[in-house]
Amino acid sequence: MNQMKLKILSRSENEIFARNTVAAFALPLNPTLSELSDIKTAVSEAVTNCIVHAYGKGEGWIEIECSLDNARLHIKISDSGKGIADLNEAQQPFFTTLADEERSGMGFTIMKTFMSDFCVTSRLGEGTQITMTKDFGAKAEADAQ
Repeated sequence: MNQMKLKILSRSENEIFARNTVAAFALPLNPTLSELSDIKTAVSEAVTNCIVHAYGKGEGWIEIECSLDNARLHIKISDSGKGIADLNEAQQPFFTTLADEERSGMGFTIMKTFMSDFCVTSRLGEGTQITMTKDFGAKAEADAQ
């Protein structure tokens, strides 16, 4: 099993670096272009949530941990920000706490759609952690049936 850990500041310019780093880490699994796009999109959504919601107008750290296990990519993205008050509500499509900033409220829905497994945990005042898994090849095909 291969592993990597990345720690970045919650700045918008670091989002593209994070998504491309995770996608590059997944290359030994021989992903299709569609699978790479799914990974990049899900990581972008998770990191953007940290940047926009976890620290508000301030800055903090975002930690990204990945591992490759057989035909699976495991991703954990966490922050130490303000946390989410109501996880069920936050995961509803179109729910956003920042409607005045033209946020779509689709981040969690997109992550769930593009990844094989998805889980979010959060504690007020302590931060949020998103764990996602992407299955590749035969594993992904078997799970789709």
